[in-house]
Amino acid sequence: MPGRVLVVDDIRANITLLEAKLTSEYYDVITAESGHKAIELARKESPDLILLDVMMPGLDGFRTCELLKADPATAYIPVIMVTALSDTADRVRGLQAGADDFLSKPVRDVPLFARVRSLIRLKLLMDVYLVREETSSQLGLVAPQPLLTQEDATRGRLLVIDDSEIDVDNLIRTLEPDHHNVTRLTSIDQGIAVAAANEFDLLIIALHLAQGDVLRFCSQIRSNVADRVRSLPILLLAEDDDDVGRVAKGLDLGVNDYVVKPVDPQELLARVRTQIRRRRYQNRLRVNYEQSIALASTDPLTGVHNRRYLDTHLDQLLQRARTNNKPLSVAFCDIDHFKRLNDTYGHAAGDEVLKEFTRRMIRNLRSLDLVARIGGEEFVVVMPDTPPERARRIGERLRQKVEQEPFQVAGNEGIGVTISVGVTTVRPSDNYGIDLVKRADEAMYQAKHAGRNRVVVAAARRPSAAERDVTPPQGA
Repeated sequence: MPGRVLVVDDIRANITLLEAKLTSEYYDVITAESGHKAIELARKESPDLILLDVMMPGLDGFRTCELLKADPATAYIPVIMVTALSDTADRVRGLQAGADDFLSKPVRDVPLFARVRSLIRLKLLMDVYLVREETSSQLGLVAPQPLLTQEDATRGRLLVIDDSEIDVDNLIRTLEPDHHNVTRLTSIDQGIAVAAANEFDLLIIALHLAQGDVLRFCSQIRSNVADRVRSLPILLLAEDDDDVGRVAKGLDLGVNDYVVKPVDPQELLARVRTQIRRRRYQNRLRVNYEQSIALASTDPLTGVHNRRYLDTHLDQLLQRARTNNKPLSVAFCDIDHFKRLNDTYGHAAGDEVLKEFTRRMIRNLRSLDLVARIGGEEFVVVMPDTPPERARRIGERLRQKVEQEPFQVAGNEGIGVTISVGVTTVRPSDNYGIDLVKRADEAMYQAKHAGRNRVVVAAARRPSAAERDVTPPQGA
């Protein structure tokens, strides 16, 4: 899951070292030697993560972070501060400025790469929410929302799992200024059941418990079918710096943050506030998105997006892909012989096929992909950050999932269904999202003329008039 990382340090040797480490793991690295340059590049390049040195002349790391987090264009880029400072007060100051974490010099590879992977995953998820919010706002469905940093972080609902009564008492006392409601458990046995039955803002769990595997439990949280459980932020309580390997593994499994005992009260407060703000902000964006979709941009039969939403959203994604210099792919999917299916089995059966086809697509796509129904049996899949070959493989997977299992429709033993798919990826000549849709549509018609039930990738050149004959075979 490589991404783009901005490394900021006024000492060239430090930049070179971090650049070499990150490049070896296939990250795209850009660099800046001052806070002012970092802000300029963050706005221009939209990196997925910023590694920011604290001690810089002029605009130091703390102030740079504050300015980044106050700007809507850069507020959601995760920031890791890199410093030789060891004072807890400096870490707290950085967290209060909006930093997501700290790494101490000399930077060790294990915590570096674990944190980078974790925060880039978070950035990709936040990008999905923000693009959807922008689309809904442009459609006039929701009002612009305040920044993440303005979200309230008090009176949270916390689930704490720790078998040390003394540590839990100390933790609750530390969090008293924010008036949280705390549910306590001493083991992980009932953890998932309790999380599923309540709407918590944060899970705080000790890395070492007398019974049970805490990291396995965190993995089960992340793979749970219930969204309120799966998306629950997790804060680990580690015993000491020797836990760095297990903490890194936890971050890879989806843990959001950690603190090391003995816990500094101000640092714990700052980290808990960060997680609660993020949880509430994402929940609010999700609710706004769902409500706006229900109002005006959902296909009533299948529940996916309609053409109106697709056109606006795809334009947003195209501009973002160009700004970030990342690929964007589109697949145009059409059910073969759908008219014949309707004539043979009836329109009610056809509707059931459309709904089941939609379910199969959603099950086999990523959460950041978008599905839209734009015609009777025509669907478009939008795949952000997806290069051509991966898009082709996704299209082929969808084709196989449709063909391999007959569609069970009431009153019928099972209907065999196939699809034709056209795939394309953004090109410099594309001005609007509709350019990608048209090209994918042309590739889909080539798949029809080639015999159906196949995936065709749009050629580098535009097809001839004969190749893109818009009159499909009968019963296409």
